[in-house]
Parts: sequence; C-alpha cells; structure tokens
Amino acid sequence: MFYTYILLCSDGSFYTGMTSNVKKRMAEHFAMNGKGAKYTRSHPPEKLAAVWQSADRSSACRLEYSIKQLTKQQKIRLVKENDLSVFAGRFSVNDYKRMDISDMAEFT
Repeated sequence: MFYTYILLCSDGSFYTGMTSNVKKRMAEHFAMNGKGAKYTRSHPPEKLAAVWQSADRSSACRLEYSIKQLTKQQKIRLVKENDLSVFAGRFSVNDYKRMDISDMAEFT
C-alpha cells in the first residue's frame, strides 16, 4: 500500500507527499532532523491534515501531483470535505480511500 498525505504547516501553507509508511514519514517530518522534506525544514509542520490510501505507487504519485496543482482554497476544501470530485475525469477517484488519522494522534 502507498499513501498520499497533506501536512498543514505552521505558516498556514500545505505540504503534500507520498509514502509507503505514514508513521515513519511523519516522524521524519516532525522530528526536524534533516530527514523530512526540504520544504518542511523551512515551513515546520503543525499537523497531519489528511491521508489517502492507494493500491500502488503510481496511483499515490498521481494523486500527490494532482493535489499539488490545486489552489490553497481547493486544498482546504479537499481536507475538510474529502471531495476528490475535483479530479473526476483525470483518474478514477474510487482508487483512493481516505484514512482515519486518529491512530496517528501525535501528528494531528
């Protein structure tokens, strides 16, 4: 399984990434030890906002790229409403499942 995630950063911006291990990747971003993304080193993450599961790396990358093309307002709506319909026509939105992030409480 692969995952696409959105982090809310301390300056109000969003960071989108993908991983095969969400807890490990979040630990890297939040530890600020140089293993997180370059962006999150200068824009410290505040919380994990959303995570979607997909069956393969290609699907996760496709969603990551598509989210990065959205405006900030569209990202806010996506996080709040889990409305993947903005991507309808580009790919099958049924290939993604929004994950419950409550078991990752230390990052929310």
